[in-house]
Amino acid sequence: MAALKELLQKIQYTCVQGNADIEITEVVYDSRKITKGCLFICIEGANFDGHTFAKEAAEKGAAALVVSKSVETLDTATVIQVEDTRYAMAFISAAYFGNPAKKLKVIGITGTKGKTTTTYLIKSILEHAGYKVGLIGTIETIIGEKHIHAENTTPESFLLQKYFREMVDAGLDAVVMEVSSQGLKLHRTQGFIFDIGIFTNLEPDHIGPNEHENFEEYMMCKGLLFKQCRNGIVNIDDVHCKSVVEGHTCELETFGLGKEADLRAENLELVTKGGHIGVSFQLNGLLQFPVEVATPGRFSVYNALAAIAVCRHFKVSEEKIKAALLEAKVKGRIEMVKVSDEFTLMIDYAHNAMSLESLLSTLKEYHPHRLICLFGCGGNRSKLRRYEMGEVSGKLADLTIITSDNPRFEEPQAIIDDIKEGIGKTDGAYVEICDRKEAIAYAIDHGEPGDIIVLAGKGHEDYQEIKGVKYPMDERNLIRDILAERGRVDIGR
Repeated sequence: MAALKELLQKIQYTCVQGNADIEITEVVYDSRKITKGCLFICIEGANFDGHTFAKEAAEKGAAALVVSKSVETLDTATVIQVEDTRYAMAFISAAYFGNPAKKLKVIGITGTKGKTTTTYLIKSILEHAGYKVGLIGTIETIIGEKHIHAENTTPESFLLQKYFREMVDAGLDAVVMEVSSQGLKLHRTQGFIFDIGIFTNLEPDHIGPNEHENFEEYMMCKGLLFKQCRNGIVNIDDVHCKSVVEGHTCELETFGLGKEADLRAENLELVTKGGHIGVSFQLNGLLQFPVEVATPGRFSVYNALAAIAVCRHFKVSEEKIKAALLEAKVKGRIEMVKVSDEFTLMIDYAHNAMSLESLLSTLKEYHPHRLICLFGCGGNRSKLRRYEMGEVSGKLADLTIITSDNPRFEEPQAIIDDIKEGIGKTDGAYVEICDRKEAIAYAIDHGEPGDIIVLAGKGHEDYQEIKGVKYPMDERNLIRDILAERGRVDIGR
């Protein structure tokens, strides 16, 4: 039980019907979960409006409703009117769960790219230093030993506060989370203050129906984080950095590659050894020591700088930072899978032309004997993506292996044919092998010394969707099976 008036303390409201001096049994925002005595919050979504269930909620015995517009209801329920029900829900949820964020160090990361990798890097470093750290992100939520599959990069405010509560109850010290532009736009991160907010970078993305009207709105939403945190840590090299932090209310510090950055990486060198590739650099500015990261490219340096900057606030030692950066591994994000000492194989989530071009361009800097790119495209999605990815791979890879991804309700061969149309605009060599396991086996069997092989598109996904059914398919397991079939059981990191 909770006192309604206490849940409403941090928001402005008008009691248009009934009495706010009542007890409620639970907080609900899903009309399918309405119970007798609950507080039902009427949320508006892209394809639904909770206000249309107001009368039904009262009929089912809801004690109170939170609304942002007039509703038809019964005299039995208290009706609380607010300006924005999503904004109100964030504060109500925080109060309902006892404001758990106050008992955690909360770290939020926003940006177009790098959020997922940076969250895992920070978690790894802090845990090396003895902290107990939760994680909320695109792939999963981690609470101790509990792993929960993620539906949204940033959960709805009620679920977010529930996770915070579970983390406090589990004895965690901190939580690091991805903060999406949609999460900020829809007020999912209201109701508490981030201890640290991080900005990685910004590129045009998530612009369209039910997302952002234009790039300016997208950028503005990203910037909201720096009005909701105590300390901001931002990538000063990004051309949009100043615009993103405009009007910030936090203390700011910067990271980057230039002299003006508070924490900077200098003397970058590419590292290749034993089937792995990475990058090393000299850290200067607020901290000074040599660093090696076990993933390739300039973007890996930026991710590492952001993680190091956060861990400086936690007084983590140089030794623990260096060790964690070498060991940290993010599922499906430039994830090295050891199959040979002679060539490198990795799994990455690159599933559009922009991300694939960024990845392949980075890998070409290592001057591989051959750069081999294996990928497919999702069914029931834009054909333009197929053409573009085919063209990118044809231009940058020495060999493209076209295969199946999630065909959904399309025929896999039809999708492959579309990809081939894109490759046809280039001189790139390719083979087509529809079965993904067979395609991966081909890549491994034909690997040559000095090759870099990328399995792109699936990343952290552990299924393949065909005709509306999701079948188990984890590329790591496919690789293990392939090696076992060849009498090898020595797969490593």
